[in-house]
Amino acid sequence: MNLDMKKYITIVCSLVLLSACTGQLDVTPNDPDVILVDDFYTTPESYKQGLAGVYGNLSLTGPSGPGSSSIQGLDAGTSQYGRGLWNLNELASDGAVWSWENDPGLRSLNRNTWSATNPILRGMFGRLMNSVSYANEYLRQTTDGALNDRGVDDATRADIQVYRAEARFLRAMAYYNMMDLFGQAPMITEDDPVGAYQAPKADRAELFAYVESELLAILPEMAEPLMNEYARADKAAAWMLLAKIYLNAEVYIGQDRYADCLSYCEDIIAAGFELTPDYLMNFMADNDETVARNEIIFPVVSDGITTQNYGPTTVMINGQVGSTEANGGDFGVAAGGWGGALRVTQQFSEVFMNGSYGTDDRNTLITADRTIEVSDIADRSTGYIIGKWSNKTSGGANGSANEIVDTDFPMFRLADVYLMYAEAHLRGGGGSATTAVGYINDLRTRANNPNTIGQSALTLDLILDERQVELHWEAHRRQDLIRFGKYTGSAYNWSWKGNAPNGIPLGAHMAIYPIPEASLAANPNLTQNPGY
Repeated sequence: MNLDMKKYITIVCSLVLLSACTGQLDVTPNDPDVILVDDFYTTPESYKQGLAGVYGNLSLTGPSGPGSSSIQGLDAGTSQYGRGLWNLNELASDGAVWSWENDPGLRSLNRNTWSATNPILRGMFGRLMNSVSYANEYLRQTTDGALNDRGVDDATRADIQVYRAEARFLRAMAYYNMMDLFGQAPMITEDDPVGAYQAPKADRAELFAYVESELLAILPEMAEPLMNEYARADKAAAWMLLAKIYLNAEVYIGQDRYADCLSYCEDIIAAGFELTPDYLMNFMADNDETVARNEIIFPVVSDGITTQNYGPTTVMINGQVGSTEANGGDFGVAAGGWGGALRVTQQFSEVFMNGSYGTDDRNTLITADRTIEVSDIADRSTGYIIGKWSNKTSGGANGSANEIVDTDFPMFRLADVYLMYAEAHLRGGGGSATTAVGYINDLRTRANNPNTIGQSALTLDLILDERQVELHWEAHRRQDLIRFGKYTGSAYNWSWKGNAPNGIPLGAHMAIYPIPEASLAANPNLTQNPGY
């Protein structure tokens, strides 16, 4: 998988639907022309193609274009991996407001009134378990026994060992997301028979231990940082996922693992990644080809012609177009975009307007002729909009299509590592205050913000603001607010939190989503989360 990975994924995505997902996962193979396993794995190249199919589940929803889905009964885009993460982290927090509340499931995310019947929760649960199933099937097809039966040579086996590590990474990432969003998951590995859908439940502590052990086990087999092909995971991606679980370990398992988080942040920073000189280049149509590749640690790919999906970047770029501004041409999409689908809350805007970020390149608020308040979600002329994402290249050309975009979604990037280091340091993880301050100032300087800070200004409140400004609309916000104790309860209220215009407290149980009813019905080993 090289620079043509977007095209490569599209060609082979349906191949992993061979026997992956029915029953408890609520997904079925939809391609009547799917190739049988024994016919497929006949060449050294086929093992790489099979791996591309596992990666394809991050971007694609089904084998027949963006309107198809391997999860039945849902709008195809609803179940796209990156879009599910975005919806559940941004729309359910102060990060974004979705205007079209008749779209199934979105009103209850905007207003924090979801239940176990929400279709977006069902789509995300199924998509994550799709990743598990696809990885499991790939691992079953690449055991020593299977390779012996096919007479695979030693050189190909060496490559396959790396591919298997990457498949296990994708499975671990899916279980990390299950741990974060749902607090439990069916535990299924390649050792379970195909069709064993009523798998035992793993709780958060068990998922944490599993994800940690899997990542540590695969590290020796992963490619060195920056040495793999674009959009394939390397050691830095595994380090990043480890740093993430350790940063949130107090939430997940009640343990302080900040020193471990900081240690892996140091490993990533020392590996040769670099901040993109222009902040906005990370979010442009050619972010897979420019120097942004040296900042983006792991992306979810998108392409207007080949890897088509209604994923997070397509949603954000079309959605950020203002209903009255009709400014889609500025971002390489149709002038009207999606008619003002996305705006931001008053509290989101106030962070950008507090004096620290007035001339910051990360402040892309569009405020003219708009009120800061979203007093009526249906009134798309209220609330500020943003212009962070673009389907234009760094040279100013439009992407290859004017709705589905070419812009890859940076799931992990170096700027987040800088911020995690600083936070882990403040929370007692060690490291250096001088270094932490330097990383904050590096991000501000990159964004042409003259307001650099000294050590006395380095506080957790500042870190939370910096995380919002640097990482907004990158599917981190809900997790951040939970870790900082500002999601549930009354410590911080935002517009429409709890279905109130000015915000009201949320119950503690809402820090975890409910298990979808369809999944509970299919697997009696699962239990509904408390409060639902």
